[in-house]
Amino acid sequence: MSSIEWNHETFSKFAYLGDPRIRGNLVAYTLTKANMKDNRYESTVVVEDLETGARRFIENASMPRISPDGRKLAFTRFNEEKKESEIWVADVQTLSAKKVLSAKNVRSIQWNDDSRRLLVVGFKRRDDEDFVFDDDVPAWFDNMGFFDGEKTTFWVLDTESEEVIERFEKPRFSSGIWHGDSILVNVPHREGSKPALFKFYDIYLWRDGEEEKLFERVSFMAVDSDGKAILLRGKREKKYLSEHEWLYIWDGELKPVYEGPLDVYDARLDDGRVYFLTPDAGRVNLWLWDGKAERIVAGDHCVYGFDVHGGRAVLLIATATRIAELYLYDGELKQITDYNGPIFERLKTFEPRHFRFRSIDLEIDGWYLKPELKEDEKAPVIVFVHGGPKGMYGHRFVYEMQLMANKGYYVVFVNPRGSNGYSEDFALRVLERTGLEDFQDIMNGIEEFFKLEPPADRERVGITGISYGGFMTNWALTQSDLFKAGISENGISYWLTNYAFSDIGLWYDVEVIGPNPLENDNYRKLSPLFYADRVKAPILLIHSLEDYRCPLDQSLMFYNVLRDMGKEAYIAIFKRGAHGHSIRGKPKHRAKRYRLFIEFFERKLKKYEEGFDVEEVMKGETKE
Repeated sequence: MSSIEWNHETFSKFAYLGDPRIRGNLVAYTLTKANMKDNRYESTVVVEDLETGARRFIENASMPRISPDGRKLAFTRFNEEKKESEIWVADVQTLSAKKVLSAKNVRSIQWNDDSRRLLVVGFKRRDDEDFVFDDDVPAWFDNMGFFDGEKTTFWVLDTESEEVIERFEKPRFSSGIWHGDSILVNVPHREGSKPALFKFYDIYLWRDGEEEKLFERVSFMAVDSDGKAILLRGKREKKYLSEHEWLYIWDGELKPVYEGPLDVYDARLDDGRVYFLTPDAGRVNLWLWDGKAERIVAGDHCVYGFDVHGGRAVLLIATATRIAELYLYDGELKQITDYNGPIFERLKTFEPRHFRFRSIDLEIDGWYLKPELKEDEKAPVIVFVHGGPKGMYGHRFVYEMQLMANKGYYVVFVNPRGSNGYSEDFALRVLERTGLEDFQDIMNGIEEFFKLEPPADRERVGITGISYGGFMTNWALTQSDLFKAGISENGISYWLTNYAFSDIGLWYDVEVIGPNPLENDNYRKLSPLFYADRVKAPILLIHSLEDYRCPLDQSLMFYNVLRDMGKEAYIAIFKRGAHGHSIRGKPKHRAKRYRLFIEFFERKLKKYEEGFDVEEVMKGETKE
């Protein structure tokens, strides 16, 4: 019998790959494993020779960057004792390494074409031990904490002398890349006293203390350069943040590379050609523009990251039944790593079954996982709702979906209007109507699913989601009696307080819900909190204390009001972790969350138990 089974700790057996880089025959990437015993993640930089297949390892390292001449490898290492980042440079042949810089806050590093200088982008704050202070908005940001007067810092580090030879500062949310021996700097454009975050930028060319403004109030950013041309991702001008990103090249003249119909996730410039990723109806594919744009790596998969050099690309590719592994594309696709193959050989996984259905005025994509059933057996159903609303489900690995399918549940998920992977019009249809037609899309998808699967038990349907999916879970329990249990994670219950409290509320909520929040009826009409009296099903609200995207007040208010009305509601507040705590929380944190998730649906959709005794649920868990 296999010693591996699906449970709340199975995620810790997987190897997680990230940040792939290629230069010639050399590939580098980060390999991360969860250490359950010590409750931490351990990251290793792997350096692999594509010709020989030889692998070498640098422990306690991340952010690998191969120098343009292929002779050096820069990487970062976090010093736990000093609570600061260290930048190291290693000889590629020997991996003998030296520390070249210690800095408190490092966000990115990039080699100059001379293979000697590094552009180090980080940030500095006031760091008063007693209080934080700000005079700009937002005052905090998810996964970044309070800004406390933050400035983006730019350092040019000479790795031979190990000295910072140039430095300058820009406002928060700025970023930069090399452009020959100059630095391209993206700075959020300001309109009056408020920065036009995520929508408009000013782009500068900085060199030797002098700067030139190349673009003002544009909706694209400089994302890559070959020293001659600049690759820009975004649009010339956006009306909405939710619009798709496109691609342009600037070499003194602005030239379109790709202008839809799909969104662009990431892009690289290589020998005058552009490689980029697009979400496409539940898939993420690799495209190449060489005077004309075409898909070159397409399939039922999601590309999570890539790098390219000399016409060869390395990609991290995941499917609905497999964690991402590393692949090489050089005219054909070849798998390079198989870290998780032996684990998955011992685990049952379920391929999603695709269906399309008509909902109001649109064709919508849906999928479901069918569990193993005995003859004439009926099974409970869990509906998953993705984040966003401009998120996307489809052909990607979702741990909870495989976990619950293995425990005997149907798992149903759809891409309602507002989702990514379709036309821009499809994405924008949810604006100022969040919870209306998009909710009907989900409900219509469930009805179509029931037609396809008679063994699905209509009397045992649960719903769950995170962020927008958490909002939709809250909303669903106030709008329909179909659902017999719900798990809402980091969701929204009252749009007005989220607008005023969230790190992006001043920009995003006024687009998704509507302008003039203090006067707009949508902020009440589309808020689940004001329909709490309609809730009949038990709900478990899971939230992280350090979530600044959908802050804790959203779940706590809903919980308090539901309990005051005598409803069956429970709340689990994790003391650590940002908005993405479900996948980025510490290993024991994640295991406890998964256990809560499993047990709540087991007890409400299978055992029909009253109450939810958390001590009984967590029995066997060790204290952190």
